[in-house]
Amino acid sequence: MSRDELLAKLGTQIAPELLELALTHSSYAYENGGANNERLEFLGDSVLGYLVAAEVFRRFPDAAEGDLTRVKNSVVSAPALATAANRIQLGSHLLLGKGEKSSGGASKVNVLADAFEALIGAAFIDRGIDSASAIVSGHIFPLIDSPEAIRESSDPKTALLELAQRSGMEPISYEITAAGPEHERVYTATCFSGERNLGSGSAGTKRAAETEAAKLALAELSK
Repeated sequence: MSRDELLAKLGTQIAPELLELALTHSSYAYENGGANNERLEFLGDSVLGYLVAAEVFRRFPDAAEGDLTRVKNSVVSAPALATAANRIQLGSHLLLGKGEKSSGGASKVNVLADAFEALIGAAFIDRGIDSASAIVSGHIFPLIDSPEAIRESSDPKTALLELAQRSGMEPISYEITAAGPEHERVYTATCFSGERNLGSGSAGTKRAAETEAAKLALAELSK
């Protein structure tokens, strides 16, 4: 997926240099020089908090402060943001250092959540609050009404099984292949519903590869 397609999924435009920065993890910047996305993440976190707080306040006019806080915190949590990131396949666009990449950084909850916040910050800097709001309303607000979706990040295999059961799909299964020398073995898992191929994911362990395949399957089924 190209970066233009990523922007289309986000629902806004971001200047190329800001988009590049938002996707740059500290490990990549350390190895290659230049800045990373941590400052944009800081800004995006505050913008996200404001937008979600305002939306929760609007949606639940009779809720007490404690209830509003619980809803807000669940939606701006790392698992929730990682769920939104996985749905747009953000991990495939991240610039990661070699070590972070080999350890599965593109699928780590905190890495994905931080990058999603950085994108919000980049959109805010480039085009203002309306641009940031387009991302948040399109990808975060839906989680307010569907809190179970947050499980997609913390336990994607279980979330996929539950979705398949609710939807009357055929049983979920995985096929595993391996490549490379033993000390650098890469496993690829292909996820099936019956004979339907839902997607493939690769990682350094069989379990992690299945998790990646489940995330891709969830992203495909959510389209």
